[in-house]
Amino acid sequence: MYKSIIRPLLFKMNPEAAHHFTFKTLKVIFSVPGVQYIAKQMFVGDRPSLEKEVMGLKFPNPIGLAAGFDKDGKLYKELSAFGFGFIEVGTVTPKPQPGNDRPRMFRLPKDNGLINRMGFNNEGVQALKNRLQNCPGNIIIGGNIGKNKATANEDAISDYEFCFEELYPVVDYFVVNVSSPNTPGLRALQEREPLTKLLQRLYNLNQQRKPKPLLLKIAPDLTNEQLDEIVDIVKTVGLQGIIATNTTISRENLKSAENIKSEMGGLSGRPVTKRSTEVIRYIRKIAGKELVIIGVGGIFNADDAKEKLEAGADLLQVYTGFIYEGPGMVKRILKGIKSC
Repeated sequence: MYKSIIRPLLFKMNPEAAHHFTFKTLKVIFSVPGVQYIAKQMFVGDRPSLEKEVMGLKFPNPIGLAAGFDKDGKLYKELSAFGFGFIEVGTVTPKPQPGNDRPRMFRLPKDNGLINRMGFNNEGVQALKNRLQNCPGNIIIGGNIGKNKATANEDAISDYEFCFEELYPVVDYFVVNVSSPNTPGLRALQEREPLTKLLQRLYNLNQQRKPKPLLLKIAPDLTNEQLDEIVDIVKTVGLQGIIATNTTISRENLKSAENIKSEMGGLSGRPVTKRSTEVIRYIRKIAGKELVIIGVGGIFNADDAKEKLEAGADLLQVYTGFIYEGPGMVKRILKGIKSC
């Protein structure tokens, strides 16, 4: 039903408008008593064999929702009914910001992809914190943190520190995002000196209380030499792991029309499947079993998921695949994983 009726209707709308329409519709539907329970029966069920303990957290299953889908934590309770083992909110910044000018999201149906240049649009960390105050204890929430566009890179640490302090009471793990291509200069923070300073500061803050898992999200466009350096920094500082990967700036081998594929922004979905898996495999090879890897990028079905798990991922996240495949996607993937 989703692919034959709902998706064609949504794809007639502007991608960002369709996203907001979907959120509003789900809010209304799930406000009806009993709908949350029915949805969980349809999309979750009882799958104890898929439980997995990673970073000291017990995940109901290894499939999570990647950051960017529910930036402001407006729908995490409803989305949990579709079977996700965990949900990552953000990327959030200290102050609210509108993001880049519209249009800023583009579908590539011929490639099963999306291009976005949202620019960390969000309502600010305080609004997100308020929404997470009453989060049910059975939903694992990750907090993806970033810096405001107006904050210079030399002052970026204070932005990440502020977001960490505010979200610490309401999230289960943290992700440091320095890999989005849509905030000018952000990826420069992946270089050794600024990255080491940033991660060391957050690590020290984390150690001043009961530590929560702290991970770094990286770009798929890094060379092996750059990956070597980042893994070394992550291990030296003492972070728990890496999320591989964010969106790509590459446009290789796309089938879509030139006017679409030439849009600026990060490309996600099927075009990044292979590269994200390569990055996962390489990181696991050089890091051994010491680091946790959350694999994300172009997961649409159980085969995609198994490939990333076999490459070395401990957990997985989806975003674009969820948009293309619909609400039954997680259940189908988990069924495929369970049967292997």
